[in-house]
Amino acid sequence: MPSAPDHAEVAAILDALRLGVGASDLHGSLTGYLCAGGKAAEGWLAALALDDAPASAEERLRPLRRACERQFAEARADIEPLLPPPAAPLAQRAQALVEWCRGFLGGFGLGGATAHSPLPADAKEILADLGTIAASRLEHSESAEEERAFAEVLAFVCTATALLRRQVAEARRHARQSLH
Repeated sequence: MPSAPDHAEVAAILDALRLGVGASDLHGSLTGYLCAGGKAAEGWLAALALDDAPASAEERLRPLRRACERQFAEARADIEPLLPPPAAPLAQRAQALVEWCRGFLGGFGLGGATAHSPLPADAKEILADLGTIAASRLEHSESAEEERAFAEVLAFVCTATALLRRQVAEARRHARQSLH
């Protein structure tokens, strides 16, 4: 199985394609879109409102799309945001997490999770919490305490998005059963 591209690889592809979106933001958008029930078939960049992408973009970003799809196909406990490596400055990783959350919320909205049934209260709370993170302007010093705080926020995002994924999938199953 091919490995998932890292943040730097995706950033380089996006720079070359001149899409005007960052690696964490795009990964968050695609993850949110899939979480909400969107399909990452041909045309997924257009579904994420990146209509101006060159024809080669989907091909070049296929490893990213496949890595996101695997997160949803496997019975994984958490969803991992695409962020700069742990060796990167904390401020850079924190900003990437904010961008990932913004992208996730946008992609989730485009994925149509509420098209057939309302979200459970817990799901709405998770979305509100992600919105709080997405609206943040995180400023950090490079201290061990700040690093621990970032790790806690990141762990929350990973676990919360996985829980949201399960709740949305259950709500969709319930809606389908109600139709029959």
